Amino acid sequence: MPNRLKPWFVVLLAAATLPLLGAGGGTSTAKTPADASKALDPAKVERGRYLTTVMFCNDCHTPFKMGENGPEPDMSRMLSGHPASVKVTGAPAFDNGWASAANETNTAWAGAWGVSFTANLTPDVETGLGAWSEDEFVAAVRSGRHRGRGRPILPPMPWPFLSQASDDDLSAIYTFLRSLPPISNRVPDPIPPAAN
Repeated sequence: MPNRLKPWFVVLLAAATLPLLGAGGGTSTAKTPADASKALDPAKVERGRYLTTVMFCNDCHTPFKMGENGPEPDMSRMLSGHPASVKVTGAPAFDNGWASAANETNTAWAGAWGVSFTANLTPDVETGLGAWSEDEFVAAVRSGRHRGRGRPILPPMPWPFLSQASDDDLSAIYTFLRSLPPISNRVPDPIPPAAN
């Protein structure tokens, strides 16, 4: 099914989901996520749920499946990122003015930057945000770098827009993400443009 989204909608979608793209593995010396074992504040979880909904996080970080009315988020894999089972080897050829494209699950995006894959935002320790501290999450959103110090967070993640969120809102988003069931799903590394 061809993607017929209006360019402004794609930009809005991208802008609403960027700071969360930088999930992945690694270790940290920052404040550890020991707070994950504490009881989560229900009001903060609900605020984070609301924010991830209105910021369209599910539109990229939750894999799409074909439903009765066309593509829809597969909520059984909510915010688990690009499915490891869906292989992408490079970007499609662009012509007729197209500058970017998404795959059928809406979790792999191709453009001048190469191919980027939406991150697993669930609290899985090995493949998601489970080993991230809140400080690292906020630093990633504010800086556009993985864990606030690693590789750049790639398009379509709209981290420059989301970096303007308040500390309280980013804390609520982090808390909501910690409340999700962990889903083991190792998202591939980005494919650089030279490999296309």
